[in-house]
Amino acid sequence: MIVITAPTGNIGHQVLDRVLAAGRPVRVVVRDPAKLPAAVRDRVEVVQGSHGDPAVLDAAFAGARTVFWLLPTDRRAATAEDAYTGFTRPAAEALRAHAVGRVVDVTALGRGTPWAGRAGHVTASLAMDDLIAGTGVAFRALALPGFMDNLLRQTRAIKEQGVFVDMLPADLRLPAVATRDVAAVAARLLLDDAWTGQESVPLLGPEDLSYADMAAVASEVLGTPVAYRRIPAQALAEYLTGAGTSPGMARSLLDMMTAKENGLDAGVVRTARHAIDTPTTFRQWCEDVLKPAVAAA
Repeated sequence: MIVITAPTGNIGHQVLDRVLAAGRPVRVVVRDPAKLPAAVRDRVEVVQGSHGDPAVLDAAFAGARTVFWLLPTDRRAATAEDAYTGFTRPAAEALRAHAVGRVVDVTALGRGTPWAGRAGHVTASLAMDDLIAGTGVAFRALALPGFMDNLLRQTRAIKEQGVFVDMLPADLRLPAVATRDVAAVAARLLLDDAWTGQESVPLLGPEDLSYADMAAVASEVLGTPVAYRRIPAQALAEYLTGAGTSPGMARSLLDMMTAKENGLDAGVVRTARHAIDTPTTFRQWCEDVLKPAVAAA
């Protein structure tokens, strides 16, 4: 039995589709089963509730061989530690109690860099990994940079104003990965019963890009000018808290972005393997994902 958490999210639903296509038995943990497509609900075992709830996890992990662990976005958590390790602690106990064989989780790049201990969300994510690894389970931590798909949060601004914003320098090149590539790697690991041990699996995408690079590519694909505008960190913090993010989580996000500006994502040397595992270029992602999203915005 393969257990998939957060099966209706951007990554989770893609992982679920791939695992179901392989014909393996699947159990999902979901707060609202109605959010699952009807065709999917008919093919999975559903455990309703939060995967931060010990009782829900007890039902979900019983008889499980492999678990895909993906945190929900909790913008209202008091701190990143609450959102990551606090949420995951019951899962660590359930993994031990039910002798689960393998876990694949989604985490962040940064381990081993000077900024790893002061990088907000990333620091908390790495602590979550340590909690899971401490159970002794066979473990693969998918260590990710920023997502190309994050740009979808700004589709309306791109369509109406020809602009997207962030707090990083326009010329700072960083790795970026498409969620569909993350889902492909996760599904491959979930379906593989042979691996053992504990490893971090960095997924970097095929190229490093700056926001200026992204704006140029998006302009070409969309056929209309798109520009990147850098905004002050304080302006981003005010926007986040105004949209319902807690002060602690907003501060944590800003700490992460500051760490990225100072080399957080530079601790892994890019190899040909990264392009094989995560082949989607930003241009291809724009053609397949951003362009339809902007048209529909």
